[in-house]
Amino acid sequence: MISQATIQTILHRIDIIDVVGAFVKLKKRGANYMGLCPFHNEKSPSFTVSGTKEIYKCFGCGKSGNAINFVMEHEKYSYVEAIRWLGQRYQVEIEETEVSPEVKARQQMADSLFIINNFARDYFVKTLFETDEGQNVGLSYFEERGFSEEIVRKFQLGYALNLREAFVREAQHKGYNLEYLQKTGLVTVRNDQPIDNYRGRVIFPIHNQSGKVLGFGARILVKSDRAPKYINSPENDIYVKSKVLYGTYFARHAIDKLDECLLVEGYTDVISLHQAGIENVVASSGTSLTTDQLRLIKKYTNNLTILYDGDNAGVKAALRGLDMAIEEGLNVKLALIPDNEDPDSYVRKIGAEGFRQFIADNKQDFVLFKLHVSMKEAGNDTTRKSQLVNEIAETIARIDKVEDFTRQQDYIRQCSQLLKIDEERLVDLVNKFIRERLSKQALNEQNSNKKKGGFDAPPPDDGPSLAEMYPEYFPDGAEAPAASTENIFNTSERQERELIKILLRFGDKLFDDEQQTTVADYIFHLPYDFESLSENEIVKRILREYKEHYDQGSIPDKKLFLYHPDNDVARNVAIILEDKEAELSAAWRERFEIKTVYGDDAFRRDTVSTTNYLIIRKIQKLIAENQQEMQTATDFEAQIRCLEMDKHLKQIMKELTETVGTVIFK
Repeated sequence: MISQATIQTILHRIDIIDVVGAFVKLKKRGANYMGLCPFHNEKSPSFTVSGTKEIYKCFGCGKSGNAINFVMEHEKYSYVEAIRWLGQRYQVEIEETEVSPEVKARQQMADSLFIINNFARDYFVKTLFETDEGQNVGLSYFEERGFSEEIVRKFQLGYALNLREAFVREAQHKGYNLEYLQKTGLVTVRNDQPIDNYRGRVIFPIHNQSGKVLGFGARILVKSDRAPKYINSPENDIYVKSKVLYGTYFARHAIDKLDECLLVEGYTDVISLHQAGIENVVASSGTSLTTDQLRLIKKYTNNLTILYDGDNAGVKAALRGLDMAIEEGLNVKLALIPDNEDPDSYVRKIGAEGFRQFIADNKQDFVLFKLHVSMKEAGNDTTRKSQLVNEIAETIARIDKVEDFTRQQDYIRQCSQLLKIDEERLVDLVNKFIRERLSKQALNEQNSNKKKGGFDAPPPDDGPSLAEMYPEYFPDGAEAPAASTENIFNTSERQERELIKILLRFGDKLFDDEQQTTVADYIFHLPYDFESLSENEIVKRILREYKEHYDQGSIPDKKLFLYHPDNDVARNVAIILEDKEAELSAAWRERFEIKTVYGDDAFRRDTVSTTNYLIIRKIQKLIAENQQEMQTATDFEAQIRCLEMDKHLKQIMKELTETVGTVIFK
């Protein structure tokens, strides 16, 4: 693990203008810098970088964050990979802390496999270009496929000599461990003799998102009934086939910019399309799509277009990934390549522009395509048609994002017309599947919370239930699980955001000049626990971690949270620091502000206003909850307890409002 001292050193040296400027041409405009957004296509710059706030924000596509987020987003690195990249850029030696023997062993195994794969890649490339057999057999094959030397070198294609021990002898001569060589699949052992596994084959390295070689695909060049056409690396500590898409490393920027991912089946399809200038393409390597692969695509775009052969096998392969893709929130289209063609042959036949136009003209909506295919298969079979209605309703029910509601209704209308059934019947069926899924999710979340020893979080006091948000799904007004939202902040949490902003921006500033107390001193010495007063989990976490540092005698720098290893914390801190709407309204300032003697410093007034608002709001909520409990209490003792609690809470409110110079609101 990278030591905290190393991370802190890197954080203090980070210059977001320098980091972003390594990838984007920036021009100074006022206090900030502007450039063309690297995450989507635009002609006029809407991408802003603030050196003082240490954040970037695109007003076109909405992406924002800090320097580490930028490196992670742009290069598709993990947090650790981004830290290593920044350490190298700022010449900071990476110091690693001790980890458990098990973790250390896994790390060493992964590192060893990556090192061997890199050696093998370089060996196969050298063999392809610098040996007679490599040039006459391997390079000739790639030339016959129409691949230029530039594209061959770009994808680091190679060749394995048709000799039993050529690679393994070289690898062992270089000191590589035979056990690890076997684990990568490069070498196999027969009769106690190690031999090359990929001999006489052209080699396709398989990269992860950051360009490291995870494994290889090896294609035989002569027809053989005994040998498979392709051999792929076995799964190991670094290569899990279901989590990898071929070509992701080379396609990631194009997918980002074009906001669309093209999915094909094979290695050569990807390479041919790249050579034609169509770079937003990856391959599933002939396997059915998995959830992990779909989530990998979603890191770059929500728009997926599947390009498969037009034969029955291609159609069925495409349909297998439909429901999973929809459930992951992807907008899925399908373009079937004409019979006897594949993307590789077809792009060479009609050219890049013709191929782009073919996709634009022929991509079909996946749900409607599935319906057409299934209706054709069902024919006049009544039982099969009834089953088909249920299948389509369940598929449509997976489209559950609020912003996709209109799209869902369009599917219901079109599918009911094609199936020749009553639209209301299909609506009822879709809603049935939605209710079943929501109930199942709620039960799973409840069980998960119990396993963690936690409590079910109460719904926000001003947040609508699913029944209120989607009355068409719950016509009887039945209770529904609390609605989730992608935006972690609701309206009632503005002051919680403001409290975090005050602590991060002004925590170390003097609040009282005479007593030499800071803003953090004032907040944490009030007789209220603001973590417990807050309702948002991210806010709670930031407050908890901030107070831990405070209790140890230090006021943490905002960078500690702006560059937090948890991306959710870092992203939301960037939003909080950038958000201008979080500040209190003038009315709240007047209602909950102490008439202080601290001058006109805005941060002092904001501190008092915000803390008092949160305290009074919480007490008001407790009073309301207690009064509701009192109304439903059935026995005398419970009513007495509620009356005493009501009196106690109102006394606290009276004392507090007298202290801060406000009145209680009816």
